Amino acid sequence: MTLAPRWTDRPDHRQWLAREADDLLRLFETESIDPEGGFFPLDAQGRAIREESLREIHVTTRMVHCYALAAQMGRPGAMTIVDHGLRFLRERHRQPNGGYAWGVTSRDVPDPRLTGYGHAFVLLAAASAKKAGHPDAQGLLDDVTRVIRDRFWEEDAGAIREGFDAEWREIEPYRGQNCNMHLTEALMAAFEATGDAEHLRMAERIAELIVNRRARENGWRLAEHFHADWSVDHGYDGDPMFRPAGLTPGHSLEWARLLVQLYETGGRRLDWAPEAARALFDRAVTDGWDREKGGLYYTLGWDDRPAISERYWWPVCEGIGAAHALSELDGDPAYEKWYRRFWDFAALHLIDREHGGWHPQIDADGRPSSDPFFGKPDLYHALQACIIPLHPLTGSPFAQPPKPAG
Repeated sequence: MTLAPRWTDRPDHRQWLAREADDLLRLFETESIDPEGGFFPLDAQGRAIREESLREIHVTTRMVHCYALAAQMGRPGAMTIVDHGLRFLRERHRQPNGGYAWGVTSRDVPDPRLTGYGHAFVLLAAASAKKAGHPDAQGLLDDVTRVIRDRFWEEDAGAIREGFDAEWREIEPYRGQNCNMHLTEALMAAFEATGDAEHLRMAERIAELIVNRRARENGWRLAEHFHADWSVDHGYDGDPMFRPAGLTPGHSLEWARLLVQLYETGGRRLDWAPEAARALFDRAVTDGWDREKGGLYYTLGWDDRPAISERYWWPVCEGIGAAHALSELDGDPAYEKWYRRFWDFAALHLIDREHGGWHPQIDADGRPSSDPFFGKPDLYHALQACIIPLHPLTGSPFAQPPKPAG
């Protein structure tokens, strides 16, 4: 089978990506805006769940980020949604002691934890809003930058702590890969928005620790969980949503894309990054792809065998971004093959053509399921899977104008 030209060079495929992005944005802007503040979750039919519920910070911030991207695409109404989300961050998530609480409602703060994961997404939202031209974004960007550098950052390690209670007491002697990976993405966006080279330096320090040291020494298996001294905790058994035990192939693919972006954003000075991106990608698809049914296993054990074999939506989204990034970097047709394979699986199994959005996961028999994710997951992974292939891999989306088709 010939693979030339690449799908991303074909105008019809690029139009298809733009339509998929439009479908996602249309669903969420129609259903998720809570006039009292923040955003409603959506049920499996794509309808707003309107009763009072906990609003978690990663949902608020990802909506701001996604509609900031949409604003840069010239989408009417997108900046109003950005403004709506920024207001909720300032008025509800921002806490008197500094920092941004994990879970709030319109009236109180049921979950006041101050997490590295949450603050990484506050930084991403602020940077994306600034790049979109929102007048209040700089204040949020300055504030969350101070909090991350003063409270979370560990200079000796070159990474951030996991989390604190409302009084800034560290909750546990745990260090995590996930929050640091997302902070790397956010730091690159903040560097693009401000030109502050410290953001880029911190991103490169995180990548050096998590990937070039720990993943490399473990045969390119991306460790998720660490002790306080940043030694790998092979036996950690956390929650299945944010801290699943073992290895998560989707995160290896996410890092593969981020490493290509970091390599380009830093002027190609991170000379080990291309090798590491290829190695992470190869390990993830070799060990994580279900050769019989398609899709990526959610988790693997350290013996490389499937632990949670359900196929989730977000690892496939990250596979799309990683395959595109490596195809842009190398031109190797193997990555184009994987790009098409990921999109084929998403189109046939994950995109919900009846109700809109994406199914969060499918079970062993290929049926949509709802544990641990329920309803329609937020836009972040799926929207970026549609948008990233439309742009050159010289930075985050909209760091450069879209590349021409044909």
